[in-house]
Amino acid sequence: MKKLKSQWEFGELFPSEKPKALSVGELTAQIKRTLEKQVGKVRVSGEVTNFRAQSSGHMYFSIKDAQAQLSCVLFRGEAQADRSLIQEGRKVVLEGEITVYEPRGTYQLRVARVELEGEGALQAAFEKLKARLKLEGLFDAARKRSLPAFPENIGLVTSPTGAAIKDVLHAIGRRNPGLQIVLAPCRVQGDGASREIAEAIRLLNRWNTEGRGQPLDLILVTRGGGSLEDLWAFNEEPVARAIFESAIPVVSGVGHEIDFTISDFVADVRAATPTAAAEIITEGVYSSVGFIEEARDRMSVLAARQVERKVERLELLQDRLARVHPRRRLDEWLQRLDDLGGGLSRCVRVGFREQKTRFTQLAERLARVRPAAQLAQKRDLVTQEQQRLQAAMRHRFQILNQRVSAAGTQLRLLGPEQVLARGYSITRDASTGEVIRDPAQVAPGQEIKTRLRTGEIRSRVETS
Repeated sequence: MKKLKSQWEFGELFPSEKPKALSVGELTAQIKRTLEKQVGKVRVSGEVTNFRAQSSGHMYFSIKDAQAQLSCVLFRGEAQADRSLIQEGRKVVLEGEITVYEPRGTYQLRVARVELEGEGALQAAFEKLKARLKLEGLFDAARKRSLPAFPENIGLVTSPTGAAIKDVLHAIGRRNPGLQIVLAPCRVQGDGASREIAEAIRLLNRWNTEGRGQPLDLILVTRGGGSLEDLWAFNEEPVARAIFESAIPVVSGVGHEIDFTISDFVADVRAATPTAAAEIITEGVYSSVGFIEEARDRMSVLAARQVERKVERLELLQDRLARVHPRRRLDEWLQRLDDLGGGLSRCVRVGFREQKTRFTQLAERLARVRPAAQLAQKRDLVTQEQQRLQAAMRHRFQILNQRVSAAGTQLRLLGPEQVLARGYSITRDASTGEVIRDPAQVAPGQEIKTRLRTGEIRSRVETS
């Protein structure tokens, strides 16, 4: 069989066009689609670093280990995520979806759920109590009792309003409807819940001892799933002591499959869930009618598979919807807005520093030129100019006074008084005061005034 030539060898013989060059945006969008499709939802643990909480309510941070770090974003709309767990230096477990923040071309984790990693305060207390009770023998397998195969009466310790009692009653009603249940209600969460649980166990033991009714075959202590804080009542010593002291076998069905509590270790039998506990209790009766139930079980299995397929299909559709949902694009724009806001803040700070530096430089220059000294120098110049101006004004006044005096003297010399003093006179019309310069200006009988050096003479014209 002949060996085929490679694409490059064929290309030498038959040149082809170069592949189309992608824009940066197209390439980034293609990488984003590939990551979201191929990687998608993940669960990752690490240490929180570079934590930033924006005023918009979004949180940006990274998680790291010894080899690498991963950028993360927790949007304000993620209601299922406990935002208080995100703290600098804290080790957490994150659930979310890998995506790409296109404006920077970086991949990041969109966080949907946050959990603490490692031994927190509650976990440390759990391990400490577990070690102490184990040392005391409360967990010894030798003291654990087996359950009756066909129990007729059981005691139930749980909340009357929780989901666990519904699951238990549903499972028992489905598997052994004739089983009698004596409920000892109590709180299963919060302060004082452990004391109520312990007292409920002791109450059922007294019920059995005092013969108030049909004897109990076992006690089921149960509640639904939750966080470590939610299940903490079953990790306290009073509950462990009450289970250990119980004369009736105890089944512990607390939380989910992955949840382990102190009550699980002390109890005679541990069930993964409340439903599993009910199934363990009713296993004897249920297995005895297995042949009758086989057809129904088969139908249940088929239905469950069909539901699983539908659920998978629904999850795929939900994932597709989540990727194209307008809110996703809005979140990305909000992230971009936060990014630009951070850049604007940095620019403002840089501008402020530059103005501050410039002000400092101007202050230094001002200090070097010593404005006070220059002001004193200018003040001296102004004083000198003022003195010069005053001297010039005095000199000008003297000259003007001399000119005025000379003009006054000349005016006095040229004035009529001087003429009169030399023997001349001035004649005027007595009625009009007009100076008479020509005899033709007067007529006989006209009254006239003649001004002399020391007075006036009135006279009447006889002839002209």
